[in-house]
Amino acid sequence: MPLVMLALLTLAGCAGPQLATRDAEGLSMDRAMILSEARQSLGTPYRFGGTDASGLDCSGLVQRVYSRAGIPVPRTSRRQFEQLPPIDEARPGDLLFFDTAGGGDASHVGIYMGDDEMIHAPGRGRRVSVTSLALDYWQERFLGAAAPAP
Repeated sequence: MPLVMLALLTLAGCAGPQLATRDAEGLSMDRAMILSEARQSLGTPYRFGGTDASGLDCSGLVQRVYSRAGIPVPRTSRRQFEQLPPIDEARPGDLLFFDTAGGGDASHVGIYMGDDEMIHAPGRGRRVSVTSLALDYWQERFLGAAAPAP
């Protein structure tokens, strides 16, 4: 029996952070502007290193959307994850970070839209789009969330 308990404790320790969200009523003006700017980026082609309407990567999307709301954020998803204030529960307009490269670092970022969806720039050959956070892919790679907006 002690071996079973040890195995369960070991497995529990391997679990990463849980992706928790809260859909808030009455968003701040900053958050409403962030969500509006993010929606306007839908359909923009993915371009590695892209920061404008001709093409965006995931962190370029975040930086562009937040700068238009007057909130400076670092350029890369890794720096955003390292430098922005972490939170336990994401609200619409917050950032969600993922390890999609398998190295343990934040290699992807999206903007939480509410209703368990995020907007992001998914990768080469694709366009800025909305995706469901209920997908196991995102749940398994989630690293944490940050709230740069009030």
